[in-house]
Amino acid sequence: MHGLYTAEQVRAAEGATAGTVADGVLMRRAAGGLATHVGGFLGSTYGGRVVLLVGAGDNGGDALWAGAQLRRRGAAVTALLLDPGRAHPAGLAALLRARGRVLPVQAGTLDAARELVAGADVVVDGIVGISGRGPLRDPAPALVDAAAGVPVVACDLPSGVDTDTGRVEGPHVRADLTVTFGSRKPVHALAAPLCGPVRLVDIGLAPYLGEPQAWVLDDADVGARWPVPGPEDDKYTQGVVGVAAGSATYPGAAVLAAGAAVLATSGMVRFAGSAADEVRRHWPEIVATGDITDAGRTQAWAVGPGIGTGSAGRAVLEAVLDREVPACVDADGITLLAADRSLRERVHGRPVVLTPHAGEFARIAGDLYREHGGDRVAAARSAASELGVTVLLKGNATVVAAPDGRVLVDPAADAWAATAGSGDVLTGMIGALLAAGSDPWWAAGCATLVHARAATLAARGHGLPPVPAPASSLQAAIPAALSRVRAAAG
Repeated sequence: MHGLYTAEQVRAAEGATAGTVADGVLMRRAAGGLATHVGGFLGSTYGGRVVLLVGAGDNGGDALWAGAQLRRRGAAVTALLLDPGRAHPAGLAALLRARGRVLPVQAGTLDAARELVAGADVVVDGIVGISGRGPLRDPAPALVDAAAGVPVVACDLPSGVDTDTGRVEGPHVRADLTVTFGSRKPVHALAAPLCGPVRLVDIGLAPYLGEPQAWVLDDADVGARWPVPGPEDDKYTQGVVGVAAGSATYPGAAVLAAGAAVLATSGMVRFAGSAADEVRRHWPEIVATGDITDAGRTQAWAVGPGIGTGSAGRAVLEAVLDREVPACVDADGITLLAADRSLRERVHGRPVVLTPHAGEFARIAGDLYREHGGDRVAAARSAASELGVTVLLKGNATVVAAPDGRVLVDPAADAWAATAGSGDVLTGMIGALLAAGSDPWWAAGCATLVHARAATLAARGHGLPPVPAPASSLQAAIPAALSRVRAAAG
């Protein structure tokens, strides 16, 4: 588990080192780590052709200092100065002392600069620092285009991608590797596909950083927290989850959600709904009934997928809320909550997880996404606070926000979970964890990670390269995904 720190937090931490760390030491530490990772990327530094894209910020200075080190190790290093009058003076002097080449990028030198980029073995992106905002400005886009097919190593973050939100608004860098300094930033989770693998260089900021903006779980965290039976357990002590999903129109939602609950833990699953016969046919271990009043006692409920948004669906949701146990509410359940203030008031302050996709989030949270300038972390945090529940905002990077302000981000390695029915699977998994006694925030975060791992395994089920897999295959891969995370936890 590691933290994500905003640009403001990192700048404050850097400022707090004044008086304890000599001027320029942080940059040289960063540059040393960057040079090491660029060298590793080259394989053999000697004779390698390295081109530095150097802007006016500190990341440009990092690139210049790293270039000086790479030059002393035998690489041919050329710095392209995109803002010649504002390049970092000490870094530029260091590169020149090491006999690196420098080319100011102007109208008359742009073609030569593009040729140097296209012929490089690796390009180092030091165009924009972590405080930069907005898209790349000329002449940077032309040089980035010239790097097509050339490996790009980004300093701190891919230029043109917002540090705190991961948003892009125009031309930007897509890195093959990102080397970041002092801490990981939200961009590394919220825009992971643009960053490539991220390598953290410790430059001594940890004592000054404080509480992170958000957290990222890893396999070992989840494997250690996932409930497994002990010698004194039985099917009841491990948690009995109720699932209210599906209908005659959408029986698949019931099968996917209920089956996922079965596979997620070793407890017991009760199902209530008109799709009871279909659920029993697929999952004989489930105790299925047609109505919630006949479902028996449960420790939590998963409700919403496929129940409909009319009076029948509302009756199902109200019956679940009447049980006054933890609940995961998804799909039609969220739409019903969004349309009825009295229902929202009933869930406020209760151990409830809402799992909206972007459209459902807009329905239940209004314009929070726009109000926060596209910052998904801030929008989810505000929604969780206002609604008084845990909010799981789905996406390639899923954000889980608790009412008390805690936030988890899960940066999925791929997008194979973006398929019809996969949300129903996630709902059943969260419901099972809630029944086992997990805190709603942890339940949502842990289920999200395992869900993403299962989607990847399902896509690779026929070998490599991976291929699209339906939600039923994702559901079937849950045990293998759980095995992976438990192995990571030792």
